[in-house]
Amino acid sequence: MTGDDPTHPETIDWGAFWADADDEDRESANAAAHHAVDLVPAFAAERGAPATVADVGCGGGALTFALADRYSDAEVVGYDAAASVLSESRERAAEQDASNVAFERGVLPDFDPGRQFDLVACCHTLEYVADSETALRSLYDAVAPGGDLVLTYTNDLGRAHYGRVLDDPPEEVDPQRYAERFGLVVDGESTLSYDAIHDALDTWPRSFWAVVDKPEERWMWRNHPLVWVPK
Repeated sequence: MTGDDPTHPETIDWGAFWADADDEDRESANAAAHHAVDLVPAFAAERGAPATVADVGCGGGALTFALADRYSDAEVVGYDAAASVLSESRERAAEQDASNVAFERGVLPDFDPGRQFDLVACCHTLEYVADSETALRSLYDAVAPGGDLVLTYTNDLGRAHYGRVLDDPPEEVDPQRYAERFGLVVDGESTLSYDAIHDALDTWPRSFWAVVDKPEERWMWRNHPLVWVPK
C-alpha cells in the first residue's frame, strides 16, 4: 500500500491506481465492499458498539462508510496511502453529510495515527505490504486497551492460488499487472499465518466465525482468513 509514498517502490502505486482506475479496477480493489462491509459492523455489534474506529487501507471507503452509518455516534476514520482516493472519499462524506467520518493519510507498515481506537480494521491490505510483521505491530499499537484488531491476511494457500494464476493466466488476466499487484504474495514476502501473527503480537488471533456467523455465500476464506485479536 504505497500510493503517493515513494519509500515503498516494491509495492503497487495506489495513488496512480486510484487516479486512473476504471470501474473494473475499482471493483477488483474493493474486496472489502463484498466480504467485510457487513461482517465487520456485525462483529462490532457483538463485541460492543465502539466509540472510535479506524479502517486502515480503506481504499474506496466501502467499509469505512458502512461502519460510520452503523455506528452514527462513533468517530470513524479511514486511512489510506493514496491521496487521490482519500480526496474522493472526503467529497462523498461531504455530499452525504456524514459528519462522523473522516479520511486521513496513513501508510503501512509504519502506521502511526498518534492515537488509539476501540476497533481497528485492516481488510485486504496486508498482502500489499512487504513487512507484514511491522505492519501488524503498528496496527495493534493503534488499538486501545480492551479494543479489537480485525484483519484479513493471505496465507500459503492464497500464495499457491496466485502462483497458479500467474503460471497459466486466464484470458481476462493481464499477467504483468497481476504480477505487479500480487507479486509480494507470490514471492512469500507478505503471506501470514496464525503463528506469524502470534509471533508479531505475542497473542493468538481468534476465529472471526466464533463471533459472527459465516456467510453461506462461498468465498476464499481458506486463502484469506478473517480473524480478530483482542487487546
